[in-house]
Amino acid sequence: MTELEIFQKLSELKDRGIDVCLATIVETMGSTPRETGAKMIMCADGNTYGSVGGGCGENQVRSAAFRIILQTKKPELLEIDLTDDLGTKGGDVCGGKLWVFVEPF
Repeated sequence: MTELEIFQKLSELKDRGIDVCLATIVETMGSTPRETGAKMIMCADGNTYGSVGGGCGENQVRSAAFRIILQTKKPELLEIDLTDDLGTKGGDVCGGKLWVFVEPF
């Protein structure tokens, strides 16, 4: 999704009263699946729009979004390390790190 589409979807979801979080990659180091500025919306019902990279890293972002929506209601900055499982079966293959800001709307 383009940035414009992301913000249009946020507005639509807000108008419908759906609790959501917006995740934005704010920094990367090394090889990562998406670039700085990539965005993803996570809804309380599990629907997502956009992407911050997929795989284990995106699952960490989803978990944080649910925690924020259901419990804390406060933004978080996540450090996602895609180097931990290099060389293991099913491990992340990018080999970099990314920092994702997850904020409730």
